[in-house]
Amino acid sequence: MIFDIILTMNLKSYIGDKFFYKQVASLAIPLSLQQLLGSAMEMIDSLMVSWIGMISAVGSASQIIIIASTITWGILSGTNIFASQFYGKKDHLYLKKVFGLSLCLTSINALFWISLISLFPEAVVRFYINDNEIIIHSIEYLNIARFTILLEAVSFTFSYHYRCVDKAALTLYVSIFSMLCNVVLNYIFIFGWGPIPSMNVSGAALATLLSHFFSILIYLIYGIKTKQPFFGSFHEMFSFHFDFIRHVLRRVYPLIINEALFGFGSSLIIKALGGLSRESLEAYYIGDQIAAFFSFIIWGFGGSVQLMLSYDLGKGNREQAIEKSRHFMGLALMLAIVLASLLAICSPFIMSFYNIQDEIIYASTKAILLVFCLKIAFRLFNFTIFSILRSGGDSRIISFLDAGIMYLIAIPLSFTSVYLFHIENVALVYLITQSEQVVRFILGIKRIHSGIWAKDLTNIE
Repeated sequence: MIFDIILTMNLKSYIGDKFFYKQVASLAIPLSLQQLLGSAMEMIDSLMVSWIGMISAVGSASQIIIIASTITWGILSGTNIFASQFYGKKDHLYLKKVFGLSLCLTSINALFWISLISLFPEAVVRFYINDNEIIIHSIEYLNIARFTILLEAVSFTFSYHYRCVDKAALTLYVSIFSMLCNVVLNYIFIFGWGPIPSMNVSGAALATLLSHFFSILIYLIYGIKTKQPFFGSFHEMFSFHFDFIRHVLRRVYPLIINEALFGFGSSLIIKALGGLSRESLEAYYIGDQIAAFFSFIIWGFGGSVQLMLSYDLGKGNREQAIEKSRHFMGLALMLAIVLASLLAICSPFIMSFYNIQDEIIYASTKAILLVFCLKIAFRLFNFTIFSILRSGGDSRIISFLDAGIMYLIAIPLSFTSVYLFHIENVALVYLITQSEQVVRFILGIKRIHSGIWAKDLTNIE
């Protein structure tokens, strides 16, 4: 059955369709480049932090911020289904309301995590690592970085809605500006410059905070000046009737719950890896950061898949959306091979920029990067599957495929590998957990083949 489905993932009927490729490229390239810049910004952060010996401190502190950001992404990936379909239908009134509701939901999520960090900073960090020196520096970082959660949430909300109205190029330009700001401010605040003293890890947090603030200003000014279709009066954006909220949340809340569970589940795997040694955890953080740099193709391609299929479904072109989904999976096969090869070839070169003086950390990082090559290939496939399902609001099955499989397979395997079987090799432990990717792929591709996911969500009544 699975082999029959895989055989449908071909590009044969689209080989001569230049418009199809042009449409994919016009969305995927700006989204990929934007993600590349974001990943580059995070990598530069980690590189500069490695030069002051604070990778573990910032990595441990960032886990709670990553959970908050993951939930923000879940909210936006849900609400943007509606934004894309309403834009495809040219219903700008409800497009404005989706934007307003997105701002409300992402801000509420951000404020919750800011409050949690403010009330229990030590408990939050100690959950991941029990090293007093690292905890002190992690709390120092969080004192400023916690406010980044809100600014990042607002910035992401603007960015995602600009993409929905065919303004992906703008989000790319803003990302370039934000990255340059972050690099310059990182150097100034981390190491000190002129009258500005060295702030170490606090400087890294402040640089990221200001970069997001400037991004929001640009998005806001541009939206007002150009009268973007998702921009309106306060009443247009924030007056919601109950049927509208219920209709949207019915599709969105499974994604929010999924991302919350997935984000916390990912941190549980890190907690399991932390049971090995400090060196193992640092090797994971470096490997994860390098692999994340290459994930720009995954996010860019997946984003273009969701937008294109959402447009078709919003216009009522269900059969065309189903046909395109098969060809997107064919493209995903090609991109997965390219992406894994790029990571394998480039990772040793990128590692040389990190200040890794411990031979154990260096060897462990090289080994775990090989596992990330396998993971990133399957992750591209699975993210493409999720983007296809998400375009039609098939959120419940995504929750099972994503967080459900993580809790059923990856988390139990990580803890049993470390604490029951006492495997000490961090790369081997992480390889064992990645069996979840194969299960997701098999079940997800069956769901796509069924066509159940292809639904028009624009009818509020």
